[in-house]
Amino acid sequence: MDAYDGGSNARRRPGAASEPGDAAEPRGAEGPEVPERAEGSEDPHGPYGQGAPGEPEVPGGSDATADSTDTRPSDTRLSALAAIPPAVPVPGTAPHRNPDSDPEPRTGVTALSLRYQIGVVLALAVVAVAVCVHIGMVFLHVAPSNTVTKQHGRAVDDWVYPEFEQNWKLFAPNPLQQNIAVQVRARIRTVDGGSRTTGWYDLSAQDGRAIDGNLLPSHTQQNELRRSWDLFVSTHDADNRPVGLRGTLSQTYLRRLVVLRLERDHVAARGDILVSVQARSRTSSVPPPKWSEEKVSVQPVYRELPWWAVTSEDTEGSAR
Repeated sequence: MDAYDGGSNARRRPGAASEPGDAAEPRGAEGPEVPERAEGSEDPHGPYGQGAPGEPEVPGGSDATADSTDTRPSDTRLSALAAIPPAVPVPGTAPHRNPDSDPEPRTGVTALSLRYQIGVVLALAVVAVAVCVHIGMVFLHVAPSNTVTKQHGRAVDDWVYPEFEQNWKLFAPNPLQQNIAVQVRARIRTVDGGSRTTGWYDLSAQDGRAIDGNLLPSHTQQNELRRSWDLFVSTHDADNRPVGLRGTLSQTYLRRLVVLRLERDHVAARGDILVSVQARSRTSSVPPPKWSEEKVSVQPVYRELPWWAVTSEDTEGSAR
């Protein structure tokens, strides 16, 4: 029997009138009801309504039915996808990076070349060795007397004095209650062969004026002159004779320091020669407060040192 015979309902379109004598079928067996097309409109699913929503698949259907279920992209769709331009990155956003193909950018020391990396490693090694040696020297300086300090005490003192000297005056029960000013004068040989002696230059007063009003005074302005004088006094007796090896070192250091300060003040005119220098200290007690019953003398006390001849080493050291 022909499947499209007029007496068969196998391909009857939904909503068509039934032939007389056809058995009535349940309404739900045909699937969801499809609304009728308007007269004169074209059926997008063909003359027999293949592929209409809700209609069961017909075994052995035509090629149109097979094409409608094929999910592979057609050549037209592939051409359209290939024509889409690549995405343009938005300004201000990081470009997409593939972690598998793009390595992490190198930063810090690793970004340098091998030659510079070796240089950095060597510099860090030198700094580390210098820091360890300095810490060891300071430890031996403040540590109690031992075998190492007895055998190498001079080397330790040469490393520590005078720049890195350690003391416990910060914790003294009786803090310093005196004003000590270091003053210096010089003998100068003039160009015409004569000689003259300058007046006293108050180096401590110069440092005080430089510090006054300065929020960040330098270490040399505050402590260089004071520490050099304290070192000299602690290594010399009452007759200004050196005691031990540190006495000679402190005398040389103080002499070079005062020569440097005099040259900075231009005490010698052009062509004049600085022959010798003499230093002294002016010590005056700090007056006690009014409510204190302590009585102290406010008269200054001077301590004059002998004249020191200025050598070429002193002037060369001051130039450096």
